Amino acid sequence: MNGVTAIANILKLEGVEFIGCMPSNPLIEAAAVAGIRPIVFRQERTGVHMADAFSRINNGKRTGIFLMQAGPGSENAMGGVAVAYADSVPILLLPAGASRRRQGVHPVFNSTRSYESITKWSAQINFADRVPELMRQAFTKLRSGRPGPVLLEIPADVAVEEIGEEAFDYQPPQFIRTAADPEGVRRAARALLQAQRPVIQAGQGVLYAEATPELMEVAEFLQAPVYSTLSGKSAFPENHPLALGTGAGSTTGMVHHFLTRADLVFGIGTSFTKANTASPILPGKVLVHATNDIDDINKDYASQFPLVGDAKLVLTQLLEELKRQGKPKSRAAGQAVQQELAGVKEQWLKQWMPKLTSNETPINPYRVIWDLMHTVDLDNVIVTHDSGSSREEVAPFWEARAPRSFIGWGKSTQLGYSLGLAMGAKLAAPEKLVVNIMGDAAFGMVGLDVETAVRAKIPILTIVLNNSTMAIYADSRVPTAQSKYHLKELSGNFAGVAQALGAYAEQVIHPQDIIPAIGRAQEAINAGQPALLEMITKEEGAQSKFQWR
Repeated sequence: MNGVTAIANILKLEGVEFIGCMPSNPLIEAAAVAGIRPIVFRQERTGVHMADAFSRINNGKRTGIFLMQAGPGSENAMGGVAVAYADSVPILLLPAGASRRRQGVHPVFNSTRSYESITKWSAQINFADRVPELMRQAFTKLRSGRPGPVLLEIPADVAVEEIGEEAFDYQPPQFIRTAADPEGVRRAARALLQAQRPVIQAGQGVLYAEATPELMEVAEFLQAPVYSTLSGKSAFPENHPLALGTGAGSTTGMVHHFLTRADLVFGIGTSFTKANTASPILPGKVLVHATNDIDDINKDYASQFPLVGDAKLVLTQLLEELKRQGKPKSRAAGQAVQQELAGVKEQWLKQWMPKLTSNETPINPYRVIWDLMHTVDLDNVIVTHDSGSSREEVAPFWEARAPRSFIGWGKSTQLGYSLGLAMGAKLAAPEKLVVNIMGDAAFGMVGLDVETAVRAKIPILTIVLNNSTMAIYADSRVPTAQSKYHLKELSGNFAGVAQALGAYAEQVIHPQDIIPAIGRAQEAINAGQPALLEMITKEEGAQSKFQWR
């Protein structure tokens, strides 16, 4: 067999059923011969986004894979990989490369070197008989420690170089998890029991570890309210009486209330990274920080009680130690916390209800989100947002009830990310209704890949909030450019574009038509057709943001 046949056989042994790609890459044909379905995207970035969501929804147990053409294909894919790296998503990238003889010759693009800063591991297959060894290393790195993209470049001559049957020895590597230092667990448990107003921050490490049940047990033992990071949204059920919602840039009144008043913050499966898309932790808090990456410890915030390990194992250790050292919070104390939380939530929602139920025309985008949330089956849906206004408007108000029912992202904020994410999520969970919510600027970046969803029979629902402007950018940032050259103004009939590409599409102008349109879109999706609803919305400047002090 040759090099690419060996790679394809390994992918088959790993249970891979499809690959995202953009011709030309010699592995495409070899994968097809092995019975692996190739899905061609209109642009590389969207294909990488698909692989990203496939890995997320499967919590890394199955890996999203994308193949790039040598040179321009690898160059075009870098944006998508950069977001996956920022958000710590395990995807496997298999770019074609120039032959070994041409390595280092200007202007040959070297993926191995160029991707080093945005991958967990970047290597080149330099000899065909090393394919099993290097693929084993790649999958080991995908299955251990902090998740992240892994890249293996396939030089053109290695692709066709022969490898003897005796050299092909591959067994899928196991997942590697580590528990925390027992003494560190004892100290952390003692601090948690002594805290008067503990709050738990749940990151996406809880999702990858599938540790939601353990998190709920610890929260209920302590009667400690829980909020998620943006990428960790859905790690804790947001209809739970201890749920505060999402601590993103735009956040809930509950997060702000309890986080500012907390004396201890317990971060589990989170990096505690300072970012515009994260609620800050104010000085003076005691921090218990559990992460699977030592580089997170004492990075942006000093932690008095650091723990390094898999979120599920750490939570199990902590629960055992909490029970050994103390008793659950009293029923009265628990009721007091839950009543306080319910009261704050009621007041916060009361402030926002005029926008969430607005009858304005053009439509208020919050009305679209509210109507969508009260129309779809929240126990059978996966929702994701795009960058910009849609992220700020969706994240605080969407109620994520089950793990991976929401894909939050944003440490890198590239427009157009949500369309590929929706396709990858649908491939990972075909039984779910998958919805991506994006703005008109985001659709302009990636909209032609609606045709990919049609051609590949991936029935997703795309909602475009079209306010004909880049609303997230305040006029005050570009006063002359806006007043003189109309910098922010956009145009386009996106429902018409989607319809021409083969999707079911409608343009919705009046708020009373939102729910009926969602119903018709769901009917089309049930029949196997992707759908797009273009909501003609107002430029809404209000966001659920707070002063932190």
